[in-house]
Amino acid sequence: MHAILYRWTVRPLAIVVFIFGLLSPAVPVSRAADTLPVQISDEEFWKMIENFSEDGGIFTSENFSSNELGYQTLIPKLQNIVKPGGVYMGVGPEQNFQYIAGLKPKIAFIVDIRRQNMIQHLMYKAAFEMSASRADFLSVIFSRKRPEGLTETSTPEQLFTAYLAASRDDALAEANRQAIKDLLLKKHGFKLTAEDQLTIDHVFDVFSIYGANLNYSSNIDNFGRAAPGRGGPNNVAYADLMVVADDNGVNRSYLASEDSFRFVKEMEAKNLLIPIVGNFGGPKAIRAVGGYLKEHGAIVGAFYLSNVEQYLFRPPTGGPSIHTQFYQSVGTLPLDSSSTFIRSGNPRPGARGGLTPMMSPIMEILSEFKQDRINSQADVISRSTN
Repeated sequence: MHAILYRWTVRPLAIVVFIFGLLSPAVPVSRAADTLPVQISDEEFWKMIENFSEDGGIFTSENFSSNELGYQTLIPKLQNIVKPGGVYMGVGPEQNFQYIAGLKPKIAFIVDIRRQNMIQHLMYKAAFEMSASRADFLSVIFSRKRPEGLTETSTPEQLFTAYLAASRDDALAEANRQAIKDLLLKKHGFKLTAEDQLTIDHVFDVFSIYGANLNYSSNIDNFGRAAPGRGGPNNVAYADLMVVADDNGVNRSYLASEDSFRFVKEMEAKNLLIPIVGNFGGPKAIRAVGGYLKEHGAIVGAFYLSNVEQYLFRPPTGGPSIHTQFYQSVGTLPLDSSSTFIRSGNPRPGARGGLTPMMSPIMEILSEFKQDRINSQADVISRSTN
């Protein structure tokens, strides 16, 4: 996934928070009794989205899906470090489902500066709730009638071969679009604005037009037709992301099995996957999540960053680096020695090519940061393993 950082305005609150962060070193939090809820009400879920979120921002790519093919190899290594039943934080769209299905957290927060990403996650939430199986789910998000012969034991290859051959069904698309809006607005009572509802339409249309060929820079024109998007070597299809396997030939995508799918589905049904709008370099979102977790005696197990650090050190709109604000905010999260950053980048500085998934202990990075040793993306990559 490419840039998630777009625009950040320094406000008095940000300065106060930043100064406070400098005076408050990150230390492991003594583990109190975990009081995280087993289910969150619709009212509380929406209140968390509203209260934790910051103003949204824009970026040149809409990032409809991941472009990180290598995620599979990291999941079994993470499972040896990150305890199940903890807290997951992440950024971006469906790649979070892969890590959630693999790490099995109790609650998850997705922090992304694009409000469209939050809306896309709500569309996913509705699709999960509407679907009894993986094959049904793909029918909803891609607006294709469920192909004959698919069962709960179908492999990802069988699922996506069938859906790649299927054509968009206009009547089904309109029925699903309305069902998604009704579920979010009427059943859950989420206070989506008129603009939010137009964003649902836009995201839904892109998914339905491209189907399983959707990629992170898919685009449509004003007439609802597929249009050229941003290219690149990582511009891989959704189907390709779901059928890759790890080094032992095991597929660990969230659509690899019904069990993986149902784990994410259950979290969505219980409002335990919370998408919020927030700039990694901003003053509010990450800290708000941290405050909530501390109140409930919970520890962050994994924090997926994609390659956002690249843009923290070198903002695409110019101006000074804002990585300091990010690491100070992370330092306010409840952490322990197992808390792990998941990031993407190229382990060979200056090289071009695909994004490699990597990990590093969060507390070690924060310690290095406090000693002024983290001043570029290369500094965090050199302290990561893959």
